[in-house]
Amino acid sequence: MEPHGTLLKQLLRHRHLQGHRAFCREYDRVARSLDRSLVGKWPGKAQFYRWLAGDLAGLPYADHCLILEKMFPGRSALELFEPSAVEPTAGAVVPSTLDLTGVFRTRAEFTQAMPPSVIFDGARRLRCCGLSLNLICQQYSDAGLRAIVEGGATVECLFLDPEGEEIELREQEEGHAEGHLRSLTRLNIQVLRRLSTQLSDEARDRLELRTYGGPLRFNITIVDEWLCIAQPYLPFARGVESPTFVTDRRISETGLFETFQQTYTALWEAGRRT
Repeated sequence: MEPHGTLLKQLLRHRHLQGHRAFCREYDRVARSLDRSLVGKWPGKAQFYRWLAGDLAGLPYADHCLILEKMFPGRSALELFEPSAVEPTAGAVVPSTLDLTGVFRTRAEFTQAMPPSVIFDGARRLRCCGLSLNLICQQYSDAGLRAIVEGGATVECLFLDPEGEEIELREQEEGHAEGHLRSLTRLNIQVLRRLSTQLSDEARDRLELRTYGGPLRFNITIVDEWLCIAQPYLPFARGVESPTFVTDRRISETGLFETFQQTYTALWEAGRRT
């Protein structure tokens, strides 16, 4: 099959951003979350359509690449400007997994490509569930989390019950010393409780902690209403060694995002306040 422009062109079409004006609005929105000095620095119309066609001698300037990689988490600028062998046609059925925008072999590779500050800064709603939630409790700064909550964001954190049987079974499965994961989870809960005491009265209600019991299957992080990071818990492997899937609801509303969101909602609603 002959190439039909770049992958960037295909992804923008699925978001209805293939027009220059629509693209520039999205470019500025993303730029504001990264560096306000980049607002208005989008490509001119002729340059933009060269991006879509793949008529480039090399990659665009670094600032453009930074914006595009933020726009499409899990995709490198190099990938975005590779030729696409698929040209969607009118009336074509979109595969249900089209919103899958990135797959990483391990959680470590994922966090290297997408640091927590890139994911969380400027968020309006965070929903997190898993075991100890290290991504938000240990790898994202207290100052950053406090800033987004004080700025109006709501944050929901759902931990595996540190007093339950399931966490003991997981310790055995991962080969940890007895009490290791219990202690880590208790510590992370205390980290967020302490942070809650530093919030204004108005903001404090927007940070909610719960625990849940039952089999440990996924770590799920949902940012706003469009980005979902999901990691399965593999037998006999630590969570950091788990493959990581990134989905973007803005590309398709019928993909894996909905599946993981439904899983999160069911766990959250069954959880207990802590």
